[in-house]
Amino acid sequence: MQDRVTYEFSIIRLVPKVERGECLNVGVILFSKPKRFLSMKYQLDHARIKAFAPVVDCEELEKHLNTWALICEGKPRDGAISQMEVASRFRWLTAARSTILQCSAVHPGLCTQPEVILSKLFKKYVA
Repeated sequence: MQDRVTYEFSIIRLVPKVERGECLNVGVILFSKPKRFLSMKYQLDHARIKAFAPVVDCEELEKHLNTWALICEGKPRDGAISQMEVASRFRWLTAARSTILQCSAVHPGLCTQPEVILSKLFKKYVA
């Protein structure tokens, strides 16, 4: 399979109380340098989130995730981070942080179509 390329992915987690470390998977972000691909999928199940963490503002959370999606798109109008090269944007998004939105460790793989893998990973870990 000569047409396979490398990719990296991370699971986006909601961690409402950082000190407790409990989390809920809300999305997946995937990067493929050879394909110059960076995209994410997320889903916020408001009822599930409220049951898990009643104090979380789902609308605010959605705004933050929308910003992450804009960074993935990389349009210059969306700010300085969006103007960085694809690999740098992925590293910025998946960097360790102590906020309620965190990413898992980055995992590698091989694929022919990153967008198909993103959908499969989303279905496996989030939906």
